[in-house]
Amino acid sequence: MSVYATAGTAFKALRRNPMRAMLTTLGIVIGVGAVIAMMEIGAGASAALKKSIASMGANVLVIHPGTASSGGVSFGAGTTTTLTPEDCQAILRECPSIRNATPMVRARAQVVYGNRNWVPNAIYGTTPAYLDVQDWNILAEGEPFSERDVLNGNRVCVLGQSLVRELFEGASPVGKEIRIKNISFRVIGVLPPKGANMMGFDQDDVIIAPWTTIKYRVTGSSLSTTNQSTSAAATDTVNTLSNLYPAAQISLYPARSSVQQADNPMPVRFANIDQIMAAAVSSGEIPLAIEQVTAVLRERHHLRTEEPDDFSIRDMAELTKTLSTTTTLMTNLLLAVAMISLVVGGVGIMNIMLVSVTERTREIGLRMAVGARGRDILRQFLVEAVVLCLTGGAMGIVLGHGGSLLVQLLLKWPVETTPTAIAAAVLVSAGVGIIFGFYPAWKASRLDPIEALRYE
Repeated sequence: MSVYATAGTAFKALRRNPMRAMLTTLGIVIGVGAVIAMMEIGAGASAALKKSIASMGANVLVIHPGTASSGGVSFGAGTTTTLTPEDCQAILRECPSIRNATPMVRARAQVVYGNRNWVPNAIYGTTPAYLDVQDWNILAEGEPFSERDVLNGNRVCVLGQSLVRELFEGASPVGKEIRIKNISFRVIGVLPPKGANMMGFDQDDVIIAPWTTIKYRVTGSSLSTTNQSTSAAATDTVNTLSNLYPAAQISLYPARSSVQQADNPMPVRFANIDQIMAAAVSSGEIPLAIEQVTAVLRERHHLRTEEPDDFSIRDMAELTKTLSTTTTLMTNLLLAVAMISLVVGGVGIMNIMLVSVTERTREIGLRMAVGARGRDILRQFLVEAVVLCLTGGAMGIVLGHGGSLLVQLLLKWPVETTPTAIAAAVLVSAGVGIIFGFYPAWKASRLDPIEALRYE
């Protein structure tokens, strides 16, 4: 018998008992439907979890300058000026595994608004790309500063929620001006709330401004970690009234006053930055991103092979490990549920096929008597089992997808449809039909024609 003839015979046998065939496929329908629904809901939950962990910095690389030393004494990371904004641009241009990168200048100073003041955890001078690296693309209010603000050194800033609460008592700060080291900044946006990170650092207690403004107007150096608003040096740079008796200075050209220097800083040719934050395309490409960034920076800094790196790269290894462990756990859980559901459906298929072989013993004997071979009988019953499973699988896919959409509509849970899950369901359904239908088909093919014809 040809394959088409065998398939036609199998379909005729299934149409002979439609109710039994439908009830047989019910186990596969429920199993595949549950697997599809759970995989789509689980994929949505896993994607939401990945996004949540990524927003905490799981795919972020922090590049620090090198370490200076003298007489065998190391002064710690970031004590040399080896990173420049051009390094950040080179990383973006030459590292395919880096999604975005931004230069950063850090400061710590007192912020004043009216009769209220606050010292935030950090004042970050950066570019608009920082919001994308830190997954802060949508602001709670206002708008972010632009690249033009960075180029011009404009005095604009974006506040975190903690500063809005402490300085403005919850009122809208957009359009108002604050002072950082007696320099006015106009608030143009408010960051959405983010809470504390894994280390307990308040991510909302920050100010973000153009790095050129923070470096040239606020700090005047690469890094400032002291509360400069309370020191005399900070007030002397602008408030000339404290200098009651200035010493006479003889100069060919009049020197710029402290007020002129504060209002019109002269940028230097070599602009170093405190660090570079780079976001990898995904958490899995972090090792490749580290290799590419290292190669680019070593080439730009003209380091020989035997020379050590004049920079350090740190990744969020703990967050990455947490992400990998959680994703693996969810995947294994879904696979376990899928196996249980499909095994239950496969047992039902085997049971019904054994009953079918028993009922059709005389038919099998008659077919063998007129020339059918054992492999033809085997093929016929295997086709019947596979057709039952594929039909149940198709109905299960529709049922599972509809159920996941219903869950998304009613419970607002994240759902992600994956074509891989649908293709896997079809292949698994066919596999279940072959595996659990083989024994009944093999049993039917091993029947003795004489005994089968005498069977009552």
